[in-house]
Parts: sequence; C-alpha cells; structure tokens
Amino acid sequence: MPKLDWKTCDGDFQCATARVPLDYRDPRGKTITVAVERHRATDTAHRIGSLFVNGGGPSVQLAGFTAGYEQLPAAWRARYDIVGFDLRGFGSSTAVRCFPTTEAEDEFLSGAPIGFPVGAKETSAWIRTWTDFDARCAELNGSLLQHTSTADVARDMDLLRQAVGDPRLNYMGLSYGTILGATYANLFPAEVGHMALDGVLDPVAYTNGKDGLPTFLSTGNDQASAAVFKDFLDLCGEASTTACAFSAGTPAATHAKYETLLRRLRRHPVTVGDTQNCGYACGVLSIPLGSVSQWALGADLLQQMWVASSGAPAASSPSAPKRQARGSGADAPSTAVYTGREQFLAMVCSDSPNPRDPSAYTSAARLAYARSGPMGLDPAWSTEPCAGWPQGEDRYTGPWNKRTANPVLLLNNSKDPATSYKGAVAMSHDLARARLLTVDGYGHTVFSNPSACAMEYETRYLLTGALPPTGTVCEPDATPFAEASAP
Repeated sequence: MPKLDWKTCDGDFQCATARVPLDYRDPRGKTITVAVERHRATDTAHRIGSLFVNGGGPSVQLAGFTAGYEQLPAAWRARYDIVGFDLRGFGSSTAVRCFPTTEAEDEFLSGAPIGFPVGAKETSAWIRTWTDFDARCAELNGSLLQHTSTADVARDMDLLRQAVGDPRLNYMGLSYGTILGATYANLFPAEVGHMALDGVLDPVAYTNGKDGLPTFLSTGNDQASAAVFKDFLDLCGEASTTACAFSAGTPAATHAKYETLLRRLRRHPVTVGDTQNCGYACGVLSIPLGSVSQWALGADLLQQMWVASSGAPAASSPSAPKRQARGSGADAPSTAVYTGREQFLAMVCSDSPNPRDPSAYTSAARLAYARSGPMGLDPAWSTEPCAGWPQGEDRYTGPWNKRTANPVLLLNNSKDPATSYKGAVAMSHDLARARLLTVDGYGHTVFSNPSACAMEYETRYLLTGALPPTGTVCEPDATPFAEASAP
C-alpha cells in the first residue's frame, strides 16, 4: 500500500504522489507514480469517507480538479473527502509522452487531416502520419505502453482506497469513468461501496469488440450521435432563427441546408472565427451535441459556416474545434501539463480490440457512413492509430457479473450522443447488482445536462445507499432551443 504524504496545494486542496507497481504481476518490480488530489469533507462531524471521482475521457483529471470540485453538489462535498487522480499514463502521473511539447506534436501531425480523412489522398496522408506516430511512441515509451489498461488503473485505485483508509470504495464516474467503475467492481467486488456511473459504456462492446469493428463503432457511438443529430436538425427546423440560427423554417429544409453546407465545405473550406480551412470534417465535428445548453451556440457556428461558404462576409463567431484527441468525456481544460493524444490512445488501444490493418478503417468508414451518415466518420477513424499500438497485457475483458458488496447506480440520458442508452441497458444487465436511472433527455451524461430529479436520487444513493425505484424516469431541467416554445 502506498504512503500518501499530503501537502497543501491550490488553496484548501491537498496533493500527494503514490508509488504503485508498473506491472501488477510483478508487484515488487519497477514502480511508477500516480498524482492524487483531494479536498476534505466540509462537514467533518458527519463525514462518510472519500468519494473518488473520474470525469471521463480518458483524459487528464487533475488539471481541472479544483474547478470541477465546485461543480459537485454541496451535499457530496460536505460528507465526503473528494478525491481525484491522474490515471497512469496521463498528466502529472507517470505519463506516456511522445513529444517534448504539444506544439511539437501538432507540427508532427500537421500532415494528417484534422478530425478524419475524406477521400483517397487524405486517407493516405492520415495512415502514413499515424503509422509514424505509433512507431515514435513505441520507441520512446517502452514497457509503459504494456501497462496502461483500465484494469491497471482500477488496481491503482484500490491501492489509493487503502491509502486513504477507506474500507470500501465510494466512486462517481462519468463516461469513460463508467468503464473504470465497472472494471473495479468486477476486480474488487467485495470492496464496492456506493458507486454511481453516469453516461454508461457497454463494457462487453468496449472491451471485446464486435465483428472486427473499431472501438467506437462497436459501442454504437456513431449511431447514437447520428440519431441525436437528426433530432438536432429537426428541432432546429421547428424553431425560429432567434432560437436556432441555422433553422431553414422546417425540419426537411434544415436537413437539406446542412447537406448543402457539407458539399460547400468539401469543395471550399472557410475561415470561421480564428479557425482557417474549416472543411467537411469541421462541419461535422463542430456541433456540441453532448451539452444541450450549447446547442444554440452550435447552430450559430453552423450558420457562420453557411454565410462564409456563400461568399458573404461572416460576423464574428465562435471558433470551430482544433485538433484534439477523441474522448467520451468533457474536454480537458487548458493546462501547462503535457496532454498529448498518445495518452488517450495508450488507454483505449490497451483496452479494446481494433483492426490491425490500417486499410480496414476505410471499410469501417464506409459502413459507418452507410448506417450513420457523416456522424459515423469520426468514430470509424478515431482509433485507427491503434492499428500499430500494443494491446495491454493486463486488460480486463470480463466476466462482468461478479456480485458486489453493494448495488451500483447507473444514470443515462435516453438520447445521449456519446454513450447510447442501449449501452446503459446492457451494463445494467451485465452487472450483478445494478439499478438504471433514466433521464428522458439529450446530452452526454446527466451530470453535464442537469436534472434536479436525477440529482436528488443520486445524492440520496451516495449518502445513504438507497436506490431509486426500478424503472424510474426523470425529466431534464432544460430542453433544446427552449426559446422557441416561449409564448
């Protein structure tokens, strides 16, 4: 068990570093470090213990920990020490690193298209660049790449649980954090305390794959995104241009407008905000489907692209997304800590089977486009770098039905574009003791798209262990383009 030497950092927060085995099959061998941060419970007289939190991704956690702490319900902060840590391979822990700076990485990847390739020329450049990227990372990171699976992280988390003195793990995980939670629950079922998993991934699809498809086609990310984007355009078309700037007056006309926009962007990329060469992929990836509160801003951005692509001068607008690693959680905040794409790849490629032949992703992209339209292309290509990446020696692929000491609470929006409701239902059946709380709304994770009803149930569960009644369905606090329905 690691010893945590807590030191004051970031005001009222405490930081420490744990030393853990690189390879749990050789526990007395080489070690690596895991960076940990916590805030003590504010109601010490009624403190329950520690609540470990993971915000998804997989991505750096501690860079945004202090800001994220303030977003947690006051009742959680009162009764629990809130604990976060950078996963092995990420951020301030022993990190996978292939470049001296993120700017150097951006320069290396500048030969590949941003987002995903379109057409034979871009596909060739994509595969060539990422093949070279994989070779560089393998050379620079050695044995660390063999031990960056979620199972390794779950074992780290159990050591941290012991180090903070908790008899059982209390945990809240978002998005990717649901896989970490489910893995922990099956590696250490007797140590599960209160565990809330929000924005749920199907554990079987994520770790075992399906029909030789890339990870995020196996999990159905493409189909979930396509279904929500269809609703985005439908609801936009029903709204006024005040509520949804991209509206063309009807759902059908708004869909047609978007198809026209993509054709324009493929022929002639545009400048939007401070983003130059915003082309086809930019037009697909710029819509923030995961956050209902951002849908109107996404529509504004599409309208700016529309105006720019017509040759008219565009008004000042938000910028389209820059090159970034694909993740299923919230974007990592700006930070001085190195956060290269290789850290995301190290975890996902370790966990999940992906085609080893780069050319297989061209076929996967055709399948994804056929079933999900443009929204299928990013999920098809995002794990193509895994073709040349080692799979983790210690990854966990099941079974998923170990009987846990306490039941697990699952939460999912019925129309989540990243972690489909179907995946949440699957995990609710896979885990031996789980209860699914449904929110009948849009957006990725309930936490990021609040529901007072769901939060009341989740808080009661985390504080007392009481589950919501079977089949409970809550309503979200906000609806898309709500101004359209105002009298």
